[in-house]
Amino acid sequence: MEITLIRHGRSTLTINNRINSEGFKNWIEDYDRNGVFEERSYPSETLEKIATTNVVISSDLKRAIESAKFLKPHTKTISKPLFRETELPIPLTNVMIIKLHPQIWAVIFRCLWFFGYSKQCESFGKAKQRAKTAAEQLVAYAKEYNSVALIGHGFFNLLIAKELQKMGWKGKRKTGSTHWNATSYSFSANE
Repeated sequence: MEITLIRHGRSTLTINNRINSEGFKNWIEDYDRNGVFEERSYPSETLEKIATTNVVISSDLKRAIESAKFLKPHTKTISKPLFRETELPIPLTNVMIIKLHPQIWAVIFRCLWFFGYSKQCESFGKAKQRAKTAAEQLVAYAKEYNSVALIGHGFFNLLIAKELQKMGWKGKRKTGSTHWNATSYSFSANE
């Protein structure tokens, strides 16, 4: 059995201006509403894995659904909110004076999230629990279909990978963080 975790493509949201914390909240909402760019070519390993998979699953966010369509256009994708990316917390107050690029805000809020700040979002502990449930769901699909591909998100795919490894699945210790990256995990009852 094999489970392949694929990160979605590059978002069509290209705004990278410096923004305040309130602007970052709006940027996240826009990011979740946007799809991805269709590429001229995709990584060969990703194309090989998606071509041989028996079922394609994605998160229910537009960037994951569109990525699945670009990679395997004539296959019905099972989309579920269970596989969404982990959220980022909302700032306590609007820090109007500080303006940073969205990627810098994301790093700051992700670090705060690791340390327990989870205002208006799922906590790190709850995200790990959801990743365990997601891994169990993927294993159930693998038992039924033998090979499964999940088109998901960078950080949540990493959490799922850790859960798969705890369950005895073999593969890279970490998933790749680049867009369209595919990392596979296999399980054999004979091992």
